Amino acid sequence: MEHVGEATGFTAESSEADEWDARYSERDRVWSGEPNGALVDEMTGARPGRALDVGCGEGADALWLAGRGWAVTALDVSRVALDRAAAHADGNGSNITWMLSGLLDADLPAGGFDLVSAQYPALRSTADRVAERALLAAVAPGGTLLVVHHDMRDGSVAREHGFDPDDWVAPRDVAALLDDGWHIDVNEVRERSISGGAGAHHTHDVVLRAHRV
Repeated sequence: MEHVGEATGFTAESSEADEWDARYSERDRVWSGEPNGALVDEMTGARPGRALDVGCGEGADALWLAGRGWAVTALDVSRVALDRAAAHADGNGSNITWMLSGLLDADLPAGGFDLVSAQYPALRSTADRVAERALLAAVAPGGTLLVVHHDMRDGSVAREHGFDPDDWVAPRDVAALLDDGWHIDVNEVRERSISGGAGAHHTHDVVLRAHRV
């Protein structure tokens, strides 16, 4: 893997990458540019180590973590997003490895990260729960798993707009796989506040934080 300004090899489905590249290319900034609130709330004051930022987008979370001493691997399927993230780093992201890949295509070390953060991940749900298992497998002994998504308990509105929440991995799907080797620290719905950007209309999130014991 190579560092800031460059992205590593890419093997995810090209159609998915093309869709995200097109979305990012529509505007100069898609997201707010601020780190996600749940990440800040849950990880402020945590001892830094190795972090995996799944679906890093324009890089705000990765930059926030790196600024607090974390060595970050930030992966995304969109080259446009990663190029933008590296540009936002502006020389301050030397502790970040930008990785052009989907979660399932990435060559990640088993148990390689003290924090695995998946903030609103676009991970497709499958019968064998492969994406959920990949998230768990990446967490080191004693490490933290943080999965956050919008509260979609009433999916009817989303379905009216062509989005079926059941097609995507949610925190509850990850929580269902946590056995005695894990301790759930937080599993709740909470209000969210954000200044702008895509998704700002969502008022509540589901936050799952667990650690491997």
